[in-house]
Amino acid sequence: MTGTATDEELERHFEQVIARHDRIEPRDWMPEGYRRTLVRQIAQHAHSEIIGMQPEGNWLTRAPSLRRKAVLLAKVQDEAGHGLYLYSAAETLGVSRAELVEKLLTGKQKYSSIFNYPTLSYADVGTIGWLVDGAAICNQVPLCRTSYGPYGRAMIRVCKEESFHQRQGFELLMTMMRGTDEQRAMVQESVDRFWWPALMMFGPPDDASPNTAQSMAWGIKRDTNDELRQKFVDMTVPQAEVLGVTLPDPGLVWNEERGHHDFTQPDWEELRAVIGGEGPCNAQRLAHRQRAHDEGAWVREAATAYGAKQRLHEQHEQQERHEQEATG
Repeated sequence: MTGTATDEELERHFEQVIARHDRIEPRDWMPEGYRRTLVRQIAQHAHSEIIGMQPEGNWLTRAPSLRRKAVLLAKVQDEAGHGLYLYSAAETLGVSRAELVEKLLTGKQKYSSIFNYPTLSYADVGTIGWLVDGAAICNQVPLCRTSYGPYGRAMIRVCKEESFHQRQGFELLMTMMRGTDEQRAMVQESVDRFWWPALMMFGPPDDASPNTAQSMAWGIKRDTNDELRQKFVDMTVPQAEVLGVTLPDPGLVWNEERGHHDFTQPDWEELRAVIGGEGPCNAQRLAHRQRAHDEGAWVREAATAYGAKQRLHEQHEQQERHEQEATG
């Protein structure tokens, strides 16, 4: 659209792009509400990737073999990369990474509730890979088709790596389930603890979700919270059977009429409490992130100083070229 277009014409063009399932790009006109919704969602996603390094990072020094340690280290590094991709996508909307981190540390922005639960055993590393990354894949694959271009393109790589993480977690649990009675019990105990928080990852039920309807209308989300949760349950049940673990829900049964599994809803009061900062590890996670942010200040300062020096050097070179051209 040209600069002479009216607000009504700009909004009509935006709605036409959304209706065609095309992409909105950073320089395109967009409603302020659309931009704010994207900033909130992408920032929460980026924060989750960074905070999500902590639970599994807790086991880096205690992995049982060099191979397992290398695999876990590579995964944690992947999560850091995902966070950086997503912060970069958010920056295309006119916010700075420093602003987003400040909002996280002051409680003005959130991250996924799942990362406020502790990793009490090494089996949790596999369970997080299988259940948590499995839930993330259900949620994130549709985001590859989200209406905002930079977000969708970032998600393509994120989803490829998360898929590998999920398979790695499943392989670890399968290995343990073929081990001793103690190892099998450890896996079952881990699954019992993480099943319900994994179901909560998709957010509150649709009738209690304040953002779902508008996000769906704008093409930011492609599926509702309840649709994604159902997809995750249907995907996970046969995998649990292969593993030989029992999902801790007596109400989990196949419904032939619906063509889906019926399952018990998680404790939504618990989700509200965790989101409100009352989870088992909320304070610990943010304190660790604050400490890492403070200890990394010298790196940010050095990078800023180096960037300023490089820009000054480039300006001098450009000025010299202009002077040579003028006298040549």
